[in-house]
Amino acid sequence: MRFVSSARKNKHLILDQVKLKKAQKVLGARTETETIERALEQVISEAERDRRAWAATEKLIRSGIQIKDVFGRVNGQ
Repeated sequence: MRFVSSARKNKHLILDQVKLKKAQKVLGARTETETIERALEQVISEAERDRRAWAATEKLIRSGIQIKDVFGRVNGQ
């Protein structure tokens, strides 16, 4: 999912250059700015997926369905 930026501002950041270059390679970004933009987009998208997944899980739990949770994370089991 690609987000449209409505406001862009110049920022002065002190970043770990090695991490930035690794992220740039992983993300396939051409520039450091593109790297940061893509990383931010991924974080936002992942947070939205997590929110939706938890909402669906909570809906299932409220419905009374029996869930066998082998990790013991649902319903405090």
